[in-house]
Amino acid sequence: MEEIRAATELPAIREEITLHTEDGQTLVGELAMPVGMNPVATLITLHPLPTHGGFMDSHLYRKAANRLPALIKVAVLRFNTRGTGSPRGVSTGSFDGGVAEEFDVAAAVKFCEDRGLKNLWLVGWSFGTELAIKYGPDHKVSGAILISPPLHRATDADLMRWNSFAKPLIALVPGEDDYLQPEEAAVRFALVPQAKVYGFEGEKHLWVGEKATRRALDAISELVVPGSAPLPTHY
Repeated sequence: MEEIRAATELPAIREEITLHTEDGQTLVGELAMPVGMNPVATLITLHPLPTHGGFMDSHLYRKAANRLPALIKVAVLRFNTRGTGSPRGVSTGSFDGGVAEEFDVAAAVKFCEDRGLKNLWLVGWSFGTELAIKYGPDHKVSGAILISPPLHRATDADLMRWNSFAKPLIALVPGEDDYLQPEEAAVRFALVPQAKVYGFEGEKHLWVGEKATRRALDAISELVVPGSAPLPTHY
């Protein structure tokens, strides 16, 4: 067995995919699937702000795709929202501040449904949490996991839509976040009775470093596949 490090890529079936939105954009991405079995859940990842360097390869998502299909038997879908580029390619269209990105979220969910994937979870990070909050209730998803939610674009009205949606809404909030820290997050998310806020003392908005990565992936894994955390450190 070898230690799982930052660059470790565990076995998975990795497929370059293309998503097509209802408003005519083409989004590039990747689907990572567990080998030899159907996934027990699917993580639809929504990346940080593309105007500040966020894309499908943002490190938590790249490491999730590299590890989680093997470790907890989930599928991980990553894609570039409109106007966003990465080594995989550039999605057509242009950044729209979370408005037209509604179609991007819908295209990702539809792709998973068309593939017959089950137990779909939206996993947003920073800007991606805004998309998960605003558009999650429009889709048949099991819930949403919010990493470092800034709550800049998502309004109280967006949050309150989750009251009738009645699906889990879980925020993973760094204790030293630049935008929203756990105490304030608990107040903001109190609008949603089923929402839960977990604070991570000492962590920052970008979850830099392997220790931070492990904490984030452990939390995501335990929420989606109860009993799976802590994840193995060797494979």
